[in-house]
Amino acid sequence: MEEILKKRRTLQETMNFMAALSAGIEPILGRGATSMTTAAGRNLGRKFSEKAKRTDDLLTAVEEVRHILAANHCLWGFEPFKPKGQEQLVTINDKGQHQLQLVFRDCMIRQALLRFGHPQQGSLCNMMYGFFAGALETIMGKKATLEIRHAGENACLKVLTVDA
Repeated sequence: MEEILKKRRTLQETMNFMAALSAGIEPILGRGATSMTTAAGRNLGRKFSEKAKRTDDLLTAVEEVRHILAANHCLWGFEPFKPKGQEQLVTINDKGQHQLQLVFRDCMIRQALLRFGHPQQGSLCNMMYGFFAGALETIMGKKATLEIRHAGENACLKVLTVDA
């Protein structure tokens, strides 16, 4: 247990450094900072998922992403979320795309941003969106996006959308 806590502290220090970098590049690059970090995350997601199990099932693909993150010592605690009144976890939007809501409770990025005093939903958050999109595109062979529905101090709610 002590070894896990030590790794967690080291990782959190790195994320704090990333938050400082993010705060520095956003005013200089403007909207370009978001594009850069999204692309970097997407490339990392593709790289990490090269040997992942392929599937067409969205819930199975999300579990595979969880395994990829854990195997690479990335600590993001997330789970599928089904709002009250919604019958299924996976829904289909008006464009025929599959959607799944995810709650992120233990997010390294959010913790680093809050500790640094940097607002959420910026370039560093977009790196994670890119990661999920890249990993799911590799695992499912379909275009994917991850968008914020709510960013909060204790958890974030995001919508994962994958083409049919």
